[in-house]
Amino acid sequence: MSLRSCQSAMTTGVSFTTVDGGTSGTTSVPTTGSPEDYAFGLKTYLQFTFGWKLDDIVLEMYEPCKYVIMFDTAASKFIRGCSVVAATTDVEKETVQTELKQFIRINQIAELDFNEVYSHYTITAIGAHAFQGCTSLVTLMIPDSVCAIGDHAFDRCTSLVTLTIPGSAATTATTIGTCAFDSCVSLTTVTISDGVGETTIGACAFYNCTALTSVTIPGSVTTIGVNAFAGCSSLVTLTIPDSVATIGESAFAHCTSLTTIVIPESVTTICQFAFGRCTTLTTVVIPDSVTAIGAYAFTGCKSLTTVVIPDNVTAIGDNAFAGCTSLTAVAIPDSVTAIGTNAFYDCKDLLGCV
Repeated sequence: MSLRSCQSAMTTGVSFTTVDGGTSGTTSVPTTGSPEDYAFGLKTYLQFTFGWKLDDIVLEMYEPCKYVIMFDTAASKFIRGCSVVAATTDVEKETVQTELKQFIRINQIAELDFNEVYSHYTITAIGAHAFQGCTSLVTLMIPDSVCAIGDHAFDRCTSLVTLTIPGSAATTATTIGTCAFDSCVSLTTVTISDGVGETTIGACAFYNCTALTSVTIPGSVTTIGVNAFAGCSSLVTLTIPDSVATIGESAFAHCTSLTTIVIPESVTTICQFAFGRCTTLTTVVIPDSVTAIGAYAFTGCKSLTTVVIPDNVTAIGDNAFAGCTSLTAVAIPDSVTAIGTNAFYDCKDLLGCV
């Protein structure tokens, strides 16, 4: 069969299908007699019809006028151009991540399949500062194989909107490092999937993510670090799973849109300033497992109206409820033997303690 057999007077009919068969069809392209020109005409049609980027479309003609569509992704372009062929040492893996950061910045990449890159080089940890300041990134899915996200790894990725951290298949612990997503001010949704091993959310991991409205914390998380979600001023609701044993100091401080918080039975101490300045917090459920309420734990929670302190609490720290100006009633059990200085200072509406 010749190329001319599928030509009409002015156009040539071509058919196309993606590798997975998900998209297919036929169209007409201007007749020139050149397979290269046919391919360019088809690419232009696909760009206009499906919104695909012209530079990402790869066509393979398996019969005259019949094409299989493949895609040259940002990840595949990077792999072709990377100086490292196979990353067998830590130095080579670091080089891959350094060059990937440069690639993202130079080409202003908004979306990239990190899984394609990390699986190609068998990298299981995202290094410290690896993609810090990559302001073009909008969507990020951490690869399944990754069990550690280094300190400041995506710090100040200011265009990042959605983040998915899949549950690692490894039985080892998963760590989200210190300041890993610090000041990702466009980030609205974080999903941390359940994993096999324990997961730790490090100090300041999502500090000052001011647009964050929703976060899913799975049952594999055992520790929420110091300042982990502090300053997440758009966070409205939050469920902390029973697996969490430690909520660090100032973990949710200045979450000024947070209205309700349920602390699980697994927590024994509410640390210093843990929910300080959560100014719209109206309801907090403190479980029977808690034995101590730290200094400034709920200071400045000016919308909080009632607090029931469970029977196992023995100590209420300094300024624990100071400035809770809407607080009208507090039930303090006989188990409490120490109430710190100014624990209920400036609670103007407090009518009494039961």
